[in-house]
Amino acid sequence: MTTPSSSAEPGATAGTPRSRDSRTAVDKALALLSAFGNDASVGVGVSELARRAELSKSTSFRLLGMLERNGAVERAGSNYRLGPLLHQLASPIVMPEIDLVRDTLTPFLAHLYERSRQTVHLAVLEGTNVVYLNKLHGLQSIPTPSRIGGRIPAYCTGVGKAMLAFDPELTERIVGGELTRWTPHTITDPDRLRAELARVRADGIAYDREEVRQGLVCVAAPVRGPNGRPVAAMSVSGPANSFNPRSQAPAMRAICAEASRAYAARLRMYRRRG
Repeated sequence: MTTPSSSAEPGATAGTPRSRDSRTAVDKALALLSAFGNDASVGVGVSELARRAELSKSTSFRLLGMLERNGAVERAGSNYRLGPLLHQLASPIVMPEIDLVRDTLTPFLAHLYERSRQTVHLAVLEGTNVVYLNKLHGLQSIPTPSRIGGRIPAYCTGVGKAMLAFDPELTERIVGGELTRWTPHTITDPDRLRAELARVRADGIAYDREEVRQGLVCVAAPVRGPNGRPVAAMSVSGPANSFNPRSQAPAMRAICAEASRAYAARLRMYRRRG
């Protein structure tokens, strides 16, 4: 049996002439970027991207290499996801008083860093993802998929679970979709995720147990607005072999409670000023 050439475009068969793809390199690169769709943060394999963009795997691999060198995509294990360049070019996240959230809570993030000396994050929800507003690197930090301005699905992060636990409507929207497995520890069963979020709601503390990257664990807590609903979350993360996230839970509760009071006071002042 003759096997089709790996260079054939989708639709070509062995022994038949391949129709020429008249698209320019720019057209093909844009087709690849469009092919990520809702998986832009999670990551997609080369073969699947090639299928979606109607390109050969070899052409896709070459173009992805070019896009990676320019920051338009980045590796996520064996997959690719949209990179920092496109996040920088994207419109700012739509959230009222976002600057107030970042400016008010960053000093508390610094306090959390001083207490832990581990990597700390400040994040908000945008749709089904978390968006990182700030990040301070710890002394023993390990590579993490998070970056300021970056987006990661909320269900597999500590900061995301700290906020999702208090938003049942969004939780059901997420569990009704595809829960991609980032690591062998990622919670992808809807009932398990609901139970996990119920524990977060009861304790006020969320954990990431190597769910977004193997070897990385974290503890997180919400920062609440005047209505009691989370406006953001902060986390402490570190290496699984040397960092015990439960040891930071008391500090997380205390600092996030203090941050919640400070945010409520700043928000009242902000609104009075119009």
